[in-house]
Amino acid sequence: MMTADEREIFLVCAEEAVTQSLVRALLGTGSHYRLPLAFNVSQARKAFRRSTPAVILFDESAADLASGESPSTAIAQLTEHAPVVAVVAPERQSELAFLISSGAVDFVVRLGDFVPVAVTFLERRVRLAARADGPLTLPEPEMFADFGEVLRHELNNPLTGILGNAELLLSEFKRKNGDPRLPPSALHRLETITELAVRLRETVRRLSDAWDHRNASTRSV
Repeated sequence: MMTADEREIFLVCAEEAVTQSLVRALLGTGSHYRLPLAFNVSQARKAFRRSTPAVILFDESAADLASGESPSTAIAQLTEHAPVVAVVAPERQSELAFLISSGAVDFVVRLGDFVPVAVTFLERRVRLAARADGPLTLPEPEMFADFGEVLRHELNNPLTGILGNAELLLSEFKRKNGDPRLPPSALHRLETITELAVRLRETVRRLSDAWDHRNASTRSV
């Protein structure tokens, strides 16, 4: 099993200066991260066929605007593979509200000296991934406080990928007023997928909150 210091942080960034600043800052932490790089989401997803990173750093410069791909769409695609630290313009926050609230994305405003903030989020995600790795067993007493967060992390990420893609398909379907190539039941099935994913996400939230409450009560005794 890999240790936290051996974890992979995948950088998706097309701006050389930003990439260099991130690499310098991450190397300066003293941890030994693997730092593969892609210039766009397509390149990154090809690389994910070989390995799965602990966390992905997405910089807005990597969005393929020429193809009509928005940063929010690119980020939604990346959450299928790992949590994302998104470095984007402040006006993108509302577009990413769902992904942020689900816990799949950390939002970093792309203004001023944003690199230290991004590195803080990246290192936090790596620590969570390290705790969640390995067989599913009850946590040691010293990890009780973090188990609820690990639960949210491990289950919410794939759920967010399912839900995000279903919602993207729904919006595309409705924008085109239906697709004649799809059967009439397709819209209903997409809506069912969305509803079930929302229900599962709510169950995860209630379970993790109950765990956190139980742990807080135990510690107060």
